[in-house]
Formats: sequence, C-alpha cells, structure tokens
Amino acid sequence: MSLFHRIFPALVPITRQGDRYTELRSGPLFSTIEKLEQRIGERFPESGLYQVCCEFRRLAGDCETLAQRLSRPIWPVRIASWAFGILLILVALSAVNVLVQEFRFNITDGGSLVQVTESAINELILLGLALVFLTGFETRIKRRAALEALHRLRSVAHVVDMHQLTKDPAHLLASFTATQSSPKRTLTRYELTRYLDYCSELLALNSKVAALFAQNMDDPVVLGAVNDQESLTQGLAAKIWQKIMILDLATDADR
Repeated sequence: MSLFHRIFPALVPITRQGDRYTELRSGPLFSTIEKLEQRIGERFPESGLYQVCCEFRRLAGDCETLAQRLSRPIWPVRIASWAFGILLILVALSAVNVLVQEFRFNITDGGSLVQVTESAINELILLGLALVFLTGFETRIKRRAALEALHRLRSVAHVVDMHQLTKDPAHLLASFTATQSSPKRTLTRYELTRYLDYCSELLALNSKVAALFAQNMDDPVVLGAVNDQESLTQGLAAKIWQKIMILDLATDADR
C-alpha cells in the first residue's frame, strides 16, 4: 500500500478480484435471453410476443457489442482532442510570451493596461471553454450512441407492455358478454399466467441489457437514462404481476 493510501485509508481503491459475482456478464445474460426465446417459441410459436423476443435478442446483441466498444477509448478522437488542446495551449503561451517581451509599463498609460488585462482574461476564459469542449468530445460521442441504444430498448419495453395490455384475467374469473370490438381471448388460465410471466421476464432482461451501458461508463447522463429505463420496466412489470397475483388468488379460491 502506498504512503498516500496509508494516510487516507478511505481512498484505497476496490480490488477487482473475483468479479464473477460482482459484475454483470453478457454471456449468461444472453444465454437467459435465448432460453426465454425458446420457451416462448415452444409455447406460443404464432404469437407476436415471440417475434418481439426474437427482435429483442438481436437488439441485445447489438447493445452488448456497443457497450463493449464504448468501454474502450476512442483513440482517434482522443488523440485529436489532445493534439488540438496542446496546440491551443502553445498558442496561448506564445501570445503571453510576446506580450511579456513587448510590454512596457507606463504609469500614465493605466487605461491601456486595464484593457490588455481584460482582453487577456477573456482569452483565457475562451481557451478554458475550448479545452473543456475538446476534453469532453469523446464523452459526448459515447453518450449519444448509448442514448440511442437505450431509446430502442425503451421502445421494446413499451411494445411488450402493449402485448400484455389485452391479457385481462377478468374474463377467466367471471362470466361476461363480449362485444363486437372485444379482443379475442383464447388463452386458458395456465397459458395466460405463462404469457404474463414471459412478459415480465422480457422486461427484467430489458433493464439488464440497459445496465451494460452503466457498468463501464461514468457519464451521469447515461447513468440517469439507465436508471430511468429500470424504473420504466419495473413499473410495467408491476402491472403484469398484479394480473398474475389475481390469477393465483383465484386459483387458490377455486381449490
């Protein structure tokens, strides 16, 4: 342990030994998605939910590839940003050097000194803003790509919610008169329970794919978008589980 960490023990970095159970790994995640796709295809091969799961699996693969790419530096952008930043600093230093060499203080010329000082401060502010823009350019590129992927995941979550929207357990628990515009309900109680459970699993896996972007990125905007995605999927899954609980309670009452 270094002297700095001995003086400040609270700042000792967390070791990454044994990350098997502390890191979200894409391999088991995709294995779960593929298994869910097979389960839905075996039970509901003609359903729209199966097509959604197939599309979600492909999207998850694209998101995993993108998340891995965004976790690494974009060297062309980083090198270009560093080069432009160093160039700006050199230009500023050369300007200061010229100003110092040619500056002659004259007590009767105080107004010019104030103007030169004000101009120098403005130039330093502009230089600082330019450096901030250059140093954050790579982050903004990564942020835009991650937000686009998260937007697609958010759309898939809403599509899953649309598929379970008409899966109302009430028609299985009480007699009712269907209208001409009533949706077709052909699922049995057990099939409806499995269908709703598959929807909830899809939403849970959706949030886990989104978490891949937050695992290796420190951008607060991306982290906030991932948290919003998780809140969205949890809210949608809560509605589904209300239906599942109604079916379970009705099953227990029948017994």
